Amino acid sequence: MKLLRFGPAGQEKPGLLDDKGVIRDLTGHVGDITGDVLGDEALARIAAIDPATLPEVDPATRLGPCVGSIGKLLCIGLNYSDHAAESGLPIPDHPILFMKANSAIVGPNDDVEIPRGSTKTDWEVELGVVIGTRAKYVEKADALSHVAGYCVVNDVSERHFQTQLTGQWTKGKSCDTFGPVGPWMVTRDEVPNPQALDLWLDVNGTRRQTGTTAKMIFDVAAIIEHLSQLMTLHPGDVISTGTPPGVGMGIKPEPVYLKEGDVMELGIAGLGAQKQTVVQG
Repeated sequence: MKLLRFGPAGQEKPGLLDDKGVIRDLTGHVGDITGDVLGDEALARIAAIDPATLPEVDPATRLGPCVGSIGKLLCIGLNYSDHAAESGLPIPDHPILFMKANSAIVGPNDDVEIPRGSTKTDWEVELGVVIGTRAKYVEKADALSHVAGYCVVNDVSERHFQTQLTGQWTKGKSCDTFGPVGPWMVTRDEVPNPQALDLWLDVNGTRRQTGTTAKMIFDVAAIIEHLSQLMTLHPGDVISTGTPPGVGMGIKPEPVYLKEGDVMELGIAGLGAQKQTVVQG
C-alpha cells in the first residue's frame, strides 16, 4: 500500500495510490497520514478499504510530505562504504547521527531553495524509514516490526554551513526546503528487504548518484536498534539512512554544487521518484 498526502502546503489531505497509479482521497476514513494511523492495526483498516470506492484526485495536484506532523527527522551520516571512501573518511564504528529541523520538510516536488550566502548546496538521495510503533531498547531481530514503511528522502545539504560554521552538521542540513519527503510511503509488507533497493539521482539529466542499500554500513535494523538505545522512537518519526556515492562534494577534479535553475530528479526502486527545481532563497 502506498500512502500519501496531497493539496496545498499546510492543508494536505490523506490519500493513497491505487494499483493503477491513481491517487485516491482518504478523507473521511482518516484525518491525516500521521503517527496515529501508522500502527499495524490502523494500516490494516486502511488496507481493507476498496480504493475504487474512494474519490479520484486530479493527478496534477501537489503532493505534500508523505507523512504529516513528523516528530523527529533523524539522519545517519557516512552510512555507505563507497560514499565514505568517496569522502576520504574512515568507516564509522557506530552510526553517525544528526538531526534535520522539521521546518526543512517539504513535498517531493516542491522547489528547493539555495539559502542566502550558500556556495556549496549539495544533493543526497536517501532511503527514509517511517516508524509505526513505539520503539525503546529494541533488539535488532525485532527492529523492522516497528517500521510502518519506507519512502524517498533528499537530504539536501549546504557543505560550507555543515563543515565550516562552528558547530554540528545540523547547520548545513536544516535550511528551509532541505528535506523533500515522498512521494508516498510504501508499507513494509511491500518492501520485503530494505537492504536490496537501488537508488539514483540526476541533476539536469546527468546521472550523479547510483547506489544500492546493500552497501549500507549499518542496515535499517541495526540503525533502529542503535537509536532506540539512545531515545524512544515514536510513530511518525522518520529516519533518513544515508546516501550512496556521487554527491557534488565528491566530484573530481572539482566539486559541483547546485545553482539556481538546476533540476534534481531522484528515486528508489519501488518507492517512487521526486523532482525539484532549485531556486534562490
